[in-house]
Amino acid sequence: MNNLTVHPLIALLLFPGGLFLLGGGLLYEWIDRKLVARFQNRLGPRWFQPLADLVKLLAKEEITPQGVNRALFFILPVIALASALTSALYVPIAGFVPASSFRGDLIVTLYLLSVLTLCLGLAGANTMNRFALIGATRTLTQLFSYEAPFLLALLGPAIVTKSWQIMTINYYAQQHTWMAITQPIGFVVALVGLMGKLELPPFDAPEAETEIVAGAMTEYSGRGLALFHLGKNVELFIGLTMVAAFYLGGLANPLEFLAKTLGLLVVLTVLQSLFARLRIDQTVGLWWRAGALLALVQLVVVFLLR
Repeated sequence: MNNLTVHPLIALLLFPGGLFLLGGGLLYEWIDRKLVARFQNRLGPRWFQPLADLVKLLAKEEITPQGVNRALFFILPVIALASALTSALYVPIAGFVPASSFRGDLIVTLYLLSVLTLCLGLAGANTMNRFALIGATRTLTQLFSYEAPFLLALLGPAIVTKSWQIMTINYYAQQHTWMAITQPIGFVVALVGLMGKLELPPFDAPEAETEIVAGAMTEYSGRGLALFHLGKNVELFIGLTMVAAFYLGGLANPLEFLAKTLGLLVVLTVLQSLFARLRIDQTVGLWWRAGALLALVQLVVVFLLR
């Protein structure tokens, strides 16, 4: 099945990139917050709340704390959002052919999706606030616990397809049995790894509000905080797209995209509601060992069956 195409400039700036990514990220944030609230017998935010929060932050003064590298303090949120938006160039957002595609773009995309976490760690380490420093330490520590399992989980479909190009894997998935059925371990590891990458509960120790305020983002306000939040929303949007394209039979049109990504989002909200926050040592000790081991077992099975 051939994916839909649009003019490259429109795809880059408006749809399915640019403004569509920002709007989709805000929409998926609202759905996530609303579902978690309903599962916890709360009302949850109204549909415009994420946009209202964004506008409010952009209108507020951005306070620069003492003792920070000013250039680094201001540029890190921009780099975080820009890297997340750039990674969408190679992903079939809304089932459309990406604006750019080449052999090996899977590796480039995975690296770009990790830049946000690195920026958060540097942002926290750049301040003198003790909560931000603890949050930065936890952010970078947790990076090692989920990045390897998440990478290994996405390598399974790539090995079966014999390609490191995302669109090639997407086309292959459309023509064969869902890899969530043929590679169930990799599918679960990819979902859990995505939750760790986005610091969603129960992997939210790096920004635990009851312990360290807002973690690495404690000293951020105004525009900087808004850009970090936007970057996380865009990364959620792209992460769900990649998992759906690899494990749920690929993405060929907008309706299929909505059905599969929203289905995955519901699963993530259920997991957030079911489990309490893990301590950082539990995340690293348990998930690093179990997740990496399970992903390696899946890869061995894939090699043997191939």
